[in-house]
Amino acid sequence: MSEQEYVPKSKVGKWFNDRLPLLSLASHLTDYPTPKNLNYWWTFGGILTFCLLTQIITGIVLAMHYVAHADLAFASVEHIMRDVNYGWLIRYIHSNGASMFFLAVYIHIFRSLFYGSYKSPREIIWIIGLAIYLLMMAAAFMGYVLPWGQMSFWGATVITNLFSAIPLVGESITTWLWGAYSVDNPTLTRFFSLHYLIPFLILGLVVLHIWALHIPGNNNPVGIEIKKPSKDTVPFHPYITIKDIFALLLFMIVFAGFVFFAPNVLGHSDNYIQANPMVTPAHIVPEWYLLPFYAILRSVPDKLGGVILMFSAIFILFVLPWLDTSKVRSAVFRPIYRQFFWILVVDVLVLGYVGAMPAEGIYLVLARVGTIYYFLHFIVILPVVGYLEKTEPVPLSISDPVLTGSADYSMAKKDNEKI
Repeated sequence: MSEQEYVPKSKVGKWFNDRLPLLSLASHLTDYPTPKNLNYWWTFGGILTFCLLTQIITGIVLAMHYVAHADLAFASVEHIMRDVNYGWLIRYIHSNGASMFFLAVYIHIFRSLFYGSYKSPREIIWIIGLAIYLLMMAAAFMGYVLPWGQMSFWGATVITNLFSAIPLVGESITTWLWGAYSVDNPTLTRFFSLHYLIPFLILGLVVLHIWALHIPGNNNPVGIEIKKPSKDTVPFHPYITIKDIFALLLFMIVFAGFVFFAPNVLGHSDNYIQANPMVTPAHIVPEWYLLPFYAILRSVPDKLGGVILMFSAIFILFVLPWLDTSKVRSAVFRPIYRQFFWILVVDVLVLGYVGAMPAEGIYLVLARVGTIYYFLHFIVILPVVGYLEKTEPVPLSISDPVLTGSADYSMAKKDNEKI
């Protein structure tokens, strides 16, 4: 792994690189020193890039055949499925790709929570990542509206109505979003425009996300900064790229399983009925990846309170680097936090489940308990555990294993006692 600046061998390459250093950038990316102990949880960054590009490419093709009009949208989707060459395949890749995108991003987020990738000096990387997540949710919600089925129409009605809970300006904002006095053709056309635009904004933020990552470098499973690059790191190519490609192939097998064998299992049957403002579905639910926040919204009897709590559940993650008071990054060496982390995982899964159920009886009780724990975890448990927890000894470097009785272990133990 060379630390010298890349210089093209040919005269043409040198001339081009002096004016636009793309070749130097490519060399930097391939030779980029990466911690040698990265596990397969770190492959989801590459998987997410694949998902984004897949969504953009399939989305552009679908936009060529889709008609953003309340009278024609549903029929245009059927036209894509029945008449366009491989239209069924492109649409199923796009619709299931959204679910695969969110599955990968949730794994990516929880990996960061477990290994402390949001802590100093990587706060900006974390914040940009959350901004990408917010835009993903906006794009996914608007995309859910476009088929103009029953769940599309009524989902749009419920979610946009939330803004009417804002005092003084809520009604005006809701009318502005609709472009009319209810969800109608103007709503559909502006949602289509934004749905087409947002992925390119996400792509720009992804570039910033990767750029910000290359300043402090990757975190790693033990949460220790690189001490000796020659000893602790390997070049990104071929060591990390081959691991990313292998993980991507496994991910694509799962993806293909949904596309070819269960393309509608993650959707809702009511969305195969054309939108009818006169008929309300028995149970209105968003897509599965928004269900935890939908459960938090419905757990509060007050409309404004539910909206505030739902958005707070997302925005609290932005201040997470300053809520976590522990000086040890990785949960591998934090026995108490590790237990609370898995409780949080179960809590989010429970919220997702009750979000798909009617807001009554035991489901409402579970939603309220889950909501209370979610906020307690970040506001109370995380800061308190950081102060009180006795962490396990951390190795001195990435290459040094934590082995009982070794010299490195005893030195690490002394360092931890100082912390």
